[in-house]
Amino acid sequence: MGRAGRREVAYVRDQEYGQGGEHRRGRPRSEAVERAILEAVVALLEDGVPLGTLSIERIARTAGVGKATIYRRWQGKEALFVDVLREIEPPEPTLPGTSPLADLTVLLESLRTRGLAQRSSAFLHSVFAEMKSRPTLWAEYQRTVIEPRRQATLAVLRRAVAEGELRDDLPVDLMYDLLVGAMLVRTLHRPDAPLPEDLAEQIVGAALEGLGARQP
Repeated sequence: MGRAGRREVAYVRDQEYGQGGEHRRGRPRSEAVERAILEAVVALLEDGVPLGTLSIERIARTAGVGKATIYRRWQGKEALFVDVLREIEPPEPTLPGTSPLADLTVLLESLRTRGLAQRSSAFLHSVFAEMKSRPTLWAEYQRTVIEPRRQATLAVLRRAVAEGELRDDLPVDLMYDLLVGAMLVRTLHRPDAPLPEDLAEQIVGAALEGLGARQP
């Protein structure tokens, strides 16, 4: 979201508000206002404003809304910043539902695309790096974004066990760590490691076949 995104913010403000930030007729549409607020945060971050120095007052002024408008939608800066991260990250995947293993592959692929996004975007990389240095914000991101993704993957693994696609004598938590951990090592801990398009399929296939030597 560069200059074009900022023009969109200005357009939304012009459509929804009159001069001085006052709404022309009735209450502004919630979706348009929330979009303006999220875009305002991104615009400020792109301008080099550190995440830790962003205030609700400055965000409201940039978005052309009142502080109360922001507090009606978010409990505080941490919740707002988490939604901003959702906005700039790749979207959540749509699961095909054809089989648990197909869904699992799609979920792993979404981790790969997020890793690619962080590698290719200096802006996204810097935002995540700064966020990790702020325990409250990082904990909120873990609670509202990472944990739901984890639970969704665990649910797919349980389906795979129930339908006989995966063995039933291992804890699904261990299966999760083996599969997701492999992708996270590639995307986060080895920034120079290749991320081929079929990496998710490779990980699932290797897990199913095991790492033992093949018998002649």
